[in-house]
Amino acid sequence: MKQLLILSGKGGTGKTTVAGALINLSHARAYADCDVDAPNLHLSMAQSGEAERNDYYGMPKARIDGETCIGCGQCEEHCRFDAISNKNGYLVDPFSCEGCGVCEAVCPVNAIQMHPSVAGEQMLYRSAHSVFSTAQLRMGSGTSGKLVTEVKKRMLSSLLPETELAIIDGSPGIGCPVIASMSGVSMVLIVAEPSISGISDMERILHTAEIFHTPTCVCVNKADVNSELTGQIKRFCEEKQIPFVGTIPYDPAAVTAINSGKTIVDLDCLSGRAMRKIFAESMRLL
Repeated sequence: MKQLLILSGKGGTGKTTVAGALINLSHARAYADCDVDAPNLHLSMAQSGEAERNDYYGMPKARIDGETCIGCGQCEEHCRFDAISNKNGYLVDPFSCEGCGVCEAVCPVNAIQMHPSVAGEQMLYRSAHSVFSTAQLRMGSGTSGKLVTEVKKRMLSSLLPETELAIIDGSPGIGCPVIASMSGVSMVLIVAEPSISGISDMERILHTAEIFHTPTCVCVNKADVNSELTGQIKRFCEEKQIPFVGTIPYDPAAVTAINSGKTIVDLDCLSGRAMRKIFAESMRLL
């Protein structure tokens, strides 16, 4: 089975818009939203039925037993994250606690224990035709890379028979979520935008993919907003021998489609027609 990952290097380039269109055009039977900090692929991919929901547990958090605590202050003194305070008894701020366990180790009366904490929620949508895996990380949780891995695992473990293609909507940036998304994929399609920051971030994500020896290709969204920079991206790809699969023009109809919960290929519009060419070339490379 082939896995196509959609990345951008930065937010706002139209990565999820492209991912939704590719899922629609390919009739993909498996897809995932690995942008667990701010998932939104589900907004354009209507899901029928209730999702299978599971809590995701991240780093354990400290919990103080007020009845056992003798108020010695050792835990507060040794906590390097300032997560423990004395307000009518010692309490742990779960947003500040990093789960290091130092407070548990220094407590002389064993009043502190580490407990699993819910860091997010996983959702899996199943139908007779497709499987969609996604998740939402809780505010303040820092285990996004591990949660992305779990999102992919759930998708792969729930594959329908004869599934030939999985499409994955990745996270912006080049951090842990992107690296976890990139693991094991067949190819990365990078959605760039014609701006100085867009080019810089495109180069960063290309370098990341190069480190992992992952094949890449590039398209440009809103290409006619700055034709000069679009040309610069094309020339860069030619010099680096990176396949350039096409451009998508700025299209007000795309906004209409997205606000209606549809993909750009659900309408007969400029961006939708351009996306069909990008799809054909991406599938040829894949």
